[in-house]
Amino acid sequence: MSTSVSKAAQVAVDWARITGKLGLPKETLQALSSFRKRAADARLQHAQVTEHKAEIDFEHYRKILKNKSVVDEGEKLFKGFKPADYDVAAQLKTIEAFEGKALESAKAVVSATESELTGLNATLKNIEDARPFDQLSLDDVAKARPEITKAVETMVAKGKWTVPGYTEKFGNLSAM
Repeated sequence: MSTSVSKAAQVAVDWARITGKLGLPKETLQALSSFRKRAADARLQHAQVTEHKAEIDFEHYRKILKNKSVVDEGEKLFKGFKPADYDVAAQLKTIEAFEGKALESAKAVVSATESELTGLNATLKNIEDARPFDQLSLDDVAKARPEITKAVETMVAKGKWTVPGYTEKFGNLSAM
């Protein structure tokens, strides 16, 4: 990948938004953080290697050292050096597996977010469609929550005229 493309990708990715606002699970955030660190380390190592010039003045060493054959052999090895090719298939498989897990995790987050959003929209619709409290009657409350009527009937039958915990929560409002 060229440097201009990788720089454009770095600018295009808003890591703060990804890590902060998407509500990703802990494992995904840790994997992203680890990936960012490895990528930054790789970029740093690449920059250091490309800046380092591999020029050796063999003539200087021939003048200094008595054993010229050592310098000749070193020069021959240096000029014949070919960088080793590495099989990166295993790393690519690991990356693909990570991408698969990240995709599954992202889909799960999207699904959970959509279901939560659906529930919140239903709740909002119920709130918008509900009648104001000043227009509710006791019959409406009893129809909506029959357990309230049953609890009141039980309290009246036992001679209890106060609601437990009411005074602690709202204070005594009696005039006497």
